[in-house]
Amino acid sequence: MTTVATDASSTDGRPATRPGRQVPVHKHRTRPARMVLHAFLWFMAILWILPIFLLLYASLRPYAETQKDGYFSLPHKLNLDYYSQAWTGGSMGRHFLNTLYVAIPGVIITLFLASFLAFALTRVKIPFRRTLLVLFTAGNLLPPQIIVTPLYTLYYNVHLPTWLSSSGSVYDTYFGVILIHVAFQTGFCVFVLYNYMLTIPIELTEASIVDGASVWRQYWQVILPVIRPALGALATLEFTWIYNDFLWALVLMTTGDKYPITTSLNNLKQSLYINNNLLAAAAMIVALPSLVVFFALQKQFISGLTLGASKG
Repeated sequence: MTTVATDASSTDGRPATRPGRQVPVHKHRTRPARMVLHAFLWFMAILWILPIFLLLYASLRPYAETQKDGYFSLPHKLNLDYYSQAWTGGSMGRHFLNTLYVAIPGVIITLFLASFLAFALTRVKIPFRRTLLVLFTAGNLLPPQIIVTPLYTLYYNVHLPTWLSSSGSVYDTYFGVILIHVAFQTGFCVFVLYNYMLTIPIELTEASIVDGASVWRQYWQVILPVIRPALGALATLEFTWIYNDFLWALVLMTTGDKYPITTSLNNLKQSLYINNNLLAAAAMIVALPSLVVFFALQKQFISGLTLGASKG
């Protein structure tokens, strides 16, 4: 009787190995290039966040101490006195409310106009669609500072009824600040929503047309529910951008009690000197809502930057 020896597998079901042969063990080795990249990213992250820590450090120290020893010296006393002074002395509660008067209508109007324009550019056969999209996109490249002087003159000379403006013009009104935010933010939102809507099957709107839906029903009942995630991401981004704006309210408003929260920091300046530690505490209070929104909705921030990147 002859026997055939096989070494295809061992008795426990695992593949058998030949005597004297070692199975290679792959060790994870970090390449020098990756180590350099990680070190660079850590350096940039620390460099980017360092001013926030310095701002927090200054807000906890008395101004007389930093004036004597410098801002980079070791502290003798830390307290929260400047935070209470900034909140009460700067009337920050009222200015937070002023910010909502500008930010909430600005975000709603911007997203409504942008979504309807993107719907028209992707679903309605209108001439020069690509040209209109390029114009909306090109508007984002316009530096806002170059139109400050002509815009100030325009706002001052355009008259409004007294029930809409106590000044009698667009200048020094919430309406004027909302208007300029809508004008500058709509182009970016149109660009993002246009590319997002290109990923939506055209059969959805074609089916609604067969059912007799008007253009408004196609937009409101068919497209709008589908792009809700994109609108949520853009709403987060737009609210943060409008909330953090400092320039337009400072240029287009003159009544200090109407200033949004970021612009109202100027109210804390003294006539003879500037208490930078008090301003640091106020700046930390102002920045806190943005930080909370970012950490709570950071996924929406990231998705807002990448929406529509796969097509268009």
